[in-house]
Amino acid sequence: MPHDFNQQVIEEFRANKGRVGGYFEGARLLLLTTTGARTGRPHTTPVGYLPDGGDRVLVIASAAGAPKHPAWFHNLLANPRVTIESGAFTYEARAVVLEGEERDRAFARAVEADPGWAAYQEKTDRVIPVVALYEIAQGGPPNINASSMGEAIRVVHDAFRRELALIREEMSAGAGTTLGAQLRVNCLTFCAGLHNHHTGEDIGMFPVLADRHPEFAPALARLGEEHERIAELVEDLRRVVTAEDTDPAAARAEVERLTAALEAHLTYEEEQLVPLLDAA
Repeated sequence: MPHDFNQQVIEEFRANKGRVGGYFEGARLLLLTTTGARTGRPHTTPVGYLPDGGDRVLVIASAAGAPKHPAWFHNLLANPRVTIESGAFTYEARAVVLEGEERDRAFARAVEADPGWAAYQEKTDRVIPVVALYEIAQGGPPNINASSMGEAIRVVHDAFRRELALIREEMSAGAGTTLGAQLRVNCLTFCAGLHNHHTGEDIGMFPVLADRHPEFAPALARLGEEHERIAELVEDLRRVVTAEDTDPAAARAEVERLTAALEAHLTYEEEQLVPLLDAA
């Protein structure tokens, strides 16, 4: 993409915590900052990504089927440590180029989810690389792109809302007799992320708030109970999408159940906790 176009997307992405319109609207997008192989300077590029479990995401160096690899790919070959902005979070990651069968399986999943990747491969003689980005654990709380704890809750919640909306859209678009492999991964990655978020609240935020604000005990108790209910729905979805003979209609029904419960929970949590945290 032209530099001016990329810069516009970058600014919109950062201003809206991961939400963009236009060419990338409705896409899974991250900002990838690499170190220039020749200049040593940081370069940030908007890149589409594929969920791939809790510890990594995948990016594809398609360059829209151009004959040469994109500059960001050459940069991470020279300097594999990169910075990722997901909208909600910013973190350091280690880039690993997938090889052989692992690359082919990942690319096949991408093509199954979006045939456009196959069109890009047909346009070029090079084998389009697939790169895994592994988060580098820093210790301590995650770096949330927010200026207050109240805003942090909203930012993380909105990220869950966007991802769940994408999964619902993908399930509707791919309605049929089978559930695609990448869609299964998307569901399982979402389930793992939601579980980790709620676990962190249960053992971190909620006990602190209960100690400092005992008057909020009823609200915190309700939120804890809702976590348990949502955990049950997450497990139901996980069980359906990992079954060998998955029924897509059953998977869609579980996603809708989870969506309804999660939206009510997120809304209630924001109503109760955001004013409290922002006041503090």
